[in-house]
Amino acid sequence: MTLDAKAIADAALGLLDEVGLDGLTMRKVAAALNVQAPALYWHIKNKRELLDVMAQAVFVSAVAGIEAPRRGEAWQEWVIALAERLRRSMLRYRDGAKVLAGTYINDEAMWRTVELTLRTLEDAGFSKTEAGRVFPVMLHYTVGFVIEEQSRAGTEYADTNPYDPERLEQAVDAANYPRTAQLVADFSVADFDEEFDYGLRVILAGILATRTVSDPS
Repeated sequence: MTLDAKAIADAALGLLDEVGLDGLTMRKVAAALNVQAPALYWHIKNKRELLDVMAQAVFVSAVAGIEAPRRGEAWQEWVIALAERLRRSMLRYRDGAKVLAGTYINDEAMWRTVELTLRTLEDAGFSKTEAGRVFPVMLHYTVGFVIEEQSRAGTEYADTNPYDPERLEQAVDAANYPRTAQLVADFSVADFDEEFDYGLRVILAGILATRTVSDPS
């Protein structure tokens, strides 16, 4: 096997289910590759760069094969499908969303995806400025949602998961805070797919309501 940044990223992602992001070290990645840790530093200078190449691998996987909207496909549905691709890719790995948060991705797949998004929005009547705001908003919402979604698994808690529905319902005094108690009860059994889709559609509706229609000339 050739030792390069991609091989290192794949090995690191493979360790996440076992050790999580906090437990991931260059030494553990090297052991998974059957090399000494110094060998990694020819390709990855530090853990910050390791996270960048891991994030790149997750993103590239998410957008593989993506194309412009089909004839008659609404721009909203295309953006939603793109966000769902990214969410599914992050969910393949424990702490997958934390890997993407705050990382730097320099890859053709990123630039192609951004270009497709901008062109799709401009074709839908958005000004260049407004189109340029949509991709970051969608990306930040998606990463943030999945961070919360994965946190509810409780894998970082030693004993019991505080997000367990029974424990969560008992956390609020229903006599004093009846509305909050109901909200927490609903929250504890919410369908993540539905919640993600709903939040994304709310955001896109707001974007549509505040857009500046581009000048066709």
